[in-house]
Order: sequence, then structure tokens, then C-alpha cells
Amino acid sequence: MAASNFVDYVKIFCRSGKGGAGSMHLHRAKYVPKGGPDGGDGGRGGHIILRANRNLWTLLHLRYSRHILAGNGGHGGPSRSSGKDGEDKIIEVPCGTAVFDADTGEFLTEVTTDGQELILLKGGRGGLGNWNFRTATNQTPRYAQPGEPAIERNIILELKLLADVGLVGFPNAGKSTLLSSISAAKPKIADYPFTTLEPNLGIVSYRDNLSFVMADIPGIIEGASEGRGLGLRFLRHVERNALLLFMIPADADDIREQYNILLRELTEFNPDLLDKQRVLAITKCDMLDEELMEQMRREIPEDIETVFISSITGMGLSELKDILWRTLNDESNRVLTFTHRDLDKHHRIKEEDDFDLGVEIVNRKGDDDEEYFEEEWDDEWDDEWEDESDDNHREEEW
Repeated sequence: MAASNFVDYVKIFCRSGKGGAGSMHLHRAKYVPKGGPDGGDGGRGGHIILRANRNLWTLLHLRYSRHILAGNGGHGGPSRSSGKDGEDKIIEVPCGTAVFDADTGEFLTEVTTDGQELILLKGGRGGLGNWNFRTATNQTPRYAQPGEPAIERNIILELKLLADVGLVGFPNAGKSTLLSSISAAKPKIADYPFTTLEPNLGIVSYRDNLSFVMADIPGIIEGASEGRGLGLRFLRHVERNALLLFMIPADADDIREQYNILLRELTEFNPDLLDKQRVLAITKCDMLDEELMEQMRREIPEDIETVFISSITGMGLSELKDILWRTLNDESNRVLTFTHRDLDKHHRIKEEDDFDLGVEIVNRKGDDDEEYFEEEWDDEWDDEWEDESDDNHREEEW
């Protein structure tokens, strides 16, 4: 994968902007004795925002831009002038990108529709100027609030392709050949054994100008959950699929056993995948006659709809598309429940996790925000601030 431009897992460092300090200015004007406090509020720090973009298909651009830093808020000024808000930083990612905490593996959020925006890290609030603290008994407050600090976090972005049908099978089962036969996709295929190294998407045309999206992922082998072969790294791309198409070649020694192995490996990756609709395609059937097919049906599991196909001759492809379309539009398949699992050692990519971002996390705390992060922040502002510090941003006393 080192030479591939398809990047579906990347580690980055994000830091929101810190809030600007409030001003402790006292009004001065000719013929205006004891003008009183007029210090303005500091500006808020910039947010780190995640935005989905349907024109992106990979996270490659973030591999070479791993530090995402938002702008800091400006300090408050005299005449109740507020400081400038810090510049927001927008991270554009493909639709279907999930976000995890790089240090704990905790699932944070995801974006699935074009243009959807979520705040990953909130910028710090600006401090209040001394004008806000005037009272009848304290008419000349000589203190102001500093801004809230920035929030820092190491983030894992994981792309999960959005498709209707996902192809699941062992290497050389004919997945890429099928995709090239019924769509305009051009995955690598050849007349010698090899396995696909990166996922491919294809749009399959159906009757009356209808279509659906099919995803071809690299083949999995027995023991993939233990790290053999390419492991289960690419199975994340079928987690969002509405339908799983299992593909087993007709020359397999035991079709039922291979099907059970594939089911077992899916269970090891994410048990929720077993709740999806499934269809079984027996591939490379161009040399079979009706008698052989009838004998093979006895070895096929009874609880799954099966079709015999040949991508070379086109045998059974129309029937396959009919079955897939009917299953996709079945009422029981319209509402999908999908549970995101936290990252663990089986679902991480060691090269990315070991990448040294060159920074040390100082502050991981942020505002309470039930939609994005469940972190704690003390919302009670302390009015007793030292008025002797931060001379660069405060005015002298009368």
C-alpha cells in the first residue's frame, strides 16, 4: 500500500484557537472625570470543523498536512471594543469518514452527507472586559477575564466507503471481474492469481435508468482476524453497505465451509455485519451444466439466496442484478442499524499509529458539547482575577 494513492486511515493533530483576553481599560476623555470602565470582551478562538465533500475519495491530502491549527481570538479593546474572532479551520474529508481519538480509540463522530459540518474542537471563549463587572458597589473594577485556552487532540480519521452492495470473498473468487463486467469500473484483473490491494467502487446500471453502487474490497482469508494476509483492514468499507454479496468459485472444495469461514471472519471484525442482508453468488460457472449445478445446490447453505454466475460469458448476471435490486428495496432492508465500535489493536494501522506528530498534548479539556465531545469544563467564571498581570493587554490605572 505504500505506493497507493488510496488512503483510508490517517492520524492528525488538531488544535483549536484560544480565546482573547478581556480588556481592563478605564475611559479617558477631556472634561470627563472618572469615565469608568469600558474594557471590551476578547474574541473567541477558531473552531476545528469537519466537512464532508463528495468530490473527495481518499484521505491522501491529510497525509501531507497533519497539523491542523485554528486561529486565536483577538484581545478586547477600549470603548467596549470586542476582539476579533479567531479563524476557523475546516478539514474537508470524503463522505463516510469516521473520527476517533488517537490515544484512546474512542469513536467521536462521523460525516456521511455532502456539505455536512461538525465541530471537532471548539475554540476557547473570549474573556469578559471589566465593563461587564461594574456594579453599584464596585463602579471601577480593575480586573478582566483571560480567554479560555485552546483544546488539543490527536485524531484518527477512518474512511468507510458508501455503497449499496459489498463484495465479500476469498482472493481470486472473481470479485473484481464481476465489478468490471456489470459496471464501468476498471479494477486490475489478469489470467494469473493475485489479490486486489485497494477497494474499488462501481455504479451498476439497472432497468429504467436505475442504478446502485457496488464496492469491491480485497479478499480475506481464514485467520484474517489474527492479522494474516491483509487482515481485516478493508472490511471497514462494507460496514455501511445495505447488502453483502458473498462470492465463492464453483471449483471450491467445500462451498458451505468457505461460506462459514467468511461469516466467522466477519463476526470477528464486527458482529453487526451479520444483521445485514446476504446473497451468495457461485462464480466461474461457465463450464457447468444443469446436472452439476443441481448437485452443487445440495452443498449450498439453505438460509441464503443463491445464484450461479459467470462474469466472462454473462451467465446469470441479469438474474443477479434482479436479486440484488429486489433485496436492496425490501422493506426489512430500508432501516439499517449500525453501531460504531471503538478502535482496538485489531482495527488499527500500526504505521499510522506510530507516526510521530512532533507535538505534546497540553490541554485536552473543552466545553460540554453532547453532540461532539463529552468533556468537562467549569462554566463558572472566577471574577477575582489578578489585575497586575498581562500588562501588554491592559491599561494603566488613573
